[in-house]
Amino acid sequence: MTATTARTRTLTAALGLALAAGTALTTGTAHADTAPQAPAPAQAPLQAAAPAPAQPQAAKPRVTADALLKVARTQVGVEENSDGGGTKFHKWYMKSQRAQETVERDGGSVKAYSDAPWCAMFVSWVGEQTGMRTTVGWDAYTVTYAEWFEANGKWGKKATPGAVVFFDWEQGDDLSGIDHVGLVKKDNGDGTISTIEGNTGNGKVEERVRPKSQVAGYGYPQYAS
Repeated sequence: MTATTARTRTLTAALGLALAAGTALTTGTAHADTAPQAPAPAQAPLQAAAPAPAQPQAAKPRVTADALLKVARTQVGVEENSDGGGTKFHKWYMKSQRAQETVERDGGSVKAYSDAPWCAMFVSWVGEQTGMRTTVGWDAYTVTYAEWFEANGKWGKKATPGAVVFFDWEQGDDLSGIDHVGLVKKDNGDGTISTIEGNTGNGKVEERVRPKSQVAGYGYPQYAS
């Protein structure tokens, strides 16, 4: 098993679920964008609590997909520290109400987020900065983040600009196998998508081109036309 999948798929261990699953906390600076060579260990069962508040039915969104992607692009080059954390996205998430909610859901402590895998925190931060939190969502764990989109009827298989893309390096389509998350820039029409992602193999926010075969599915925020 590579350090990458261990670090990504044991985020819940870092947050306290390791005790339930019997999984050891993995340390180091591995990243979520490298395909594993062996299956990851089984995860503890998810808590019954909803991963995030339900999508509101009120105000019409005022932000376009292009506007959100523009904000995401301004973060390209932001880099983590030698412990795999310390970004503005970690700091923001740790101070957010959502961090306490996810600790209550998963166990552990808010401090555990300081050097946790941060791809989902990056996408959540972009949603917050654009005033799109209620439709982009926010979470630190890729699996429950994807489940939130599915629970709200905003999950599918089509790559569209501004969609939240969830990857499974083992090329499965089961949400429990999700390893990584980013934002779709565009479908390149050749079996690949262009993305903006945090927590890449270089420990940065980067623009990437990914094969669609690695995509487990997409979450669809509600954008202005």
